[in-house]
Amino acid sequence: MLGLSQATVRPAAPIRPGQPAQIGISANRFLLPVKDCEFTLTSILENLQRDPWPVADDKRPQRCAGVAMSVAVGLMETTFPNTGARIMLFSGGPATEGPGMVVSNELKDLIRGHHDIEKDNVKYYKKALKFYEALAKRASTNGHAIDIFAGCLDQVGLLEMKSMVNHTGGFMILSDSFTTSIFKQSFNRVFAKDGQGNLQMGFNATLDVQVGMTTRELKVCGLIGPAVSANKKSASVGETEIGIGQTSQWKMCSITPKTTTAIYFEVVNQHTQPVQPGSRGLIQFVTHYQHAGGQFRLRVTTVARNWAEGASPEIANSFDQETAAVLMARIAVFKAEIDDGPDVLRWLDRMLIRLCQKFADYRKDEPQSFRLSENFSIYPQFMFHLRRSQFLQVFNNSPDESAFYRHVLNRENVDNSLIMIQPTLTSYSFDQQPQPVLLDSMSIKPDAILLLDTFFHLLIFHGETIAQWRKANYQETEGYESFKALLQTPQADAQDLLTDRFPVPRYIVCDQGGSQARFLLSKLNPSTTHMSGSPYGAPQGAAIFTDDVSLQVFMEHLKK
Repeated sequence: MLGLSQATVRPAAPIRPGQPAQIGISANRFLLPVKDCEFTLTSILENLQRDPWPVADDKRPQRCAGVAMSVAVGLMETTFPNTGARIMLFSGGPATEGPGMVVSNELKDLIRGHHDIEKDNVKYYKKALKFYEALAKRASTNGHAIDIFAGCLDQVGLLEMKSMVNHTGGFMILSDSFTTSIFKQSFNRVFAKDGQGNLQMGFNATLDVQVGMTTRELKVCGLIGPAVSANKKSASVGETEIGIGQTSQWKMCSITPKTTTAIYFEVVNQHTQPVQPGSRGLIQFVTHYQHAGGQFRLRVTTVARNWAEGASPEIANSFDQETAAVLMARIAVFKAEIDDGPDVLRWLDRMLIRLCQKFADYRKDEPQSFRLSENFSIYPQFMFHLRRSQFLQVFNNSPDESAFYRHVLNRENVDNSLIMIQPTLTSYSFDQQPQPVLLDSMSIKPDAILLLDTFFHLLIFHGETIAQWRKANYQETEGYESFKALLQTPQADAQDLLTDRFPVPRYIVCDQGGSQARFLLSKLNPSTTHMSGSPYGAPQGAAIFTDDVSLQVFMEHLKK
């Protein structure tokens, strides 16, 4: 109707993928470069008023986010098909009206929780899920990314809307309100630029996996990450499906320099043709995308790996336990979206036991003889923390939070993902340099400060004695300069961690025994609990009130 689409300009010209729409003369009445309309745009934003329509005390505001998204997707797909673009949704509450609604506008109707979904006691859930998945499909077909910024103390329906972000490679930010620094800083980081002044994002990318002609034994099982299947059937597609399978090509509407995808392969080797010793398998990753500067770029990565028989020591020697833990975490999260929680935990345990059966040294029926080589030594520990993590345990998290945590795990690199699975803990005290300590209740000492980094939270925890001294203002007293420095060091280190993290983590400062200390206690290995008092003296470290088993008990069961 506005005459923006290119059909009005040249009805006969076919659209070539990757070519921006030829905008006609009539479009100039509505579309301008930012530099020409910046003043008008800014003044519109500055003059926005709160909706004056009164909302009754027992009602939620009427919000039709589903319809708004549908209009935005429709507008983009007619005007800019197959062109890099973003749609940003700023949501201050759940959709309460029209298609895609998550909850009614009556406050007496509570928004769904995990137990409602388990019991299938959710009125709008399946319908909304279907609606947003259809929007995600339309957006991803045209290469448009969708970002969701939620600024609300309650849930906004991220669980229902997550497919729009996850299928298009968009950003998801969860904050309590749009005035918090978490939101403002994260939003600014979306628009980070490189040295040439271009946005650090690529658009409309395709990732193609090609297996060498000589490597017929290798088949692609699938990909887990911010992408959709491009439905390309080739000879290198395997029978087994992990994640988004049955294709050797995927589409990612938006990528950043940090986007990380997990691609899984299987080896199908006919026994009639054993692997030649010394031969190599070849895999090629071909990524084609539109750079923020407007160019189209092709990036090709070729990887060659030696073949080895299943039982050969070469496999154990080249095992990368950090990467393996992250790859397993992504499969577990993918399964958790579809299956029951307990089933996923049982699957993780089975896989860990199978790995240990194959690669550990032990004598049958002698648990104390069990040994893992250095390459595998901390892998069971990662699995222990993954089982307790917020990715698989939904207790104490809303469905929106679970969707957000899982979204972030599926796009971050190995280092960041490991911090999410097994957070890092650093101890600061008078008598020694800051040093990493075990993520264990034994690490809590009254005269030490701990810095916990869970990727989503940065927490500075003051031991009992330190907290008392700080409250007594010793740091301001002459002669206590070293105490003042001790208090400032973890804060400076936390600021360094904040500089390039996205989304910006929540920053918490707390004392032993305070309510915010729960963020630390929930992550620690409970080697000392309320049950571990012994007649031979007080237990070491702080006791954690939990019925969870400790890492030591977990390892004993694994050995058995």
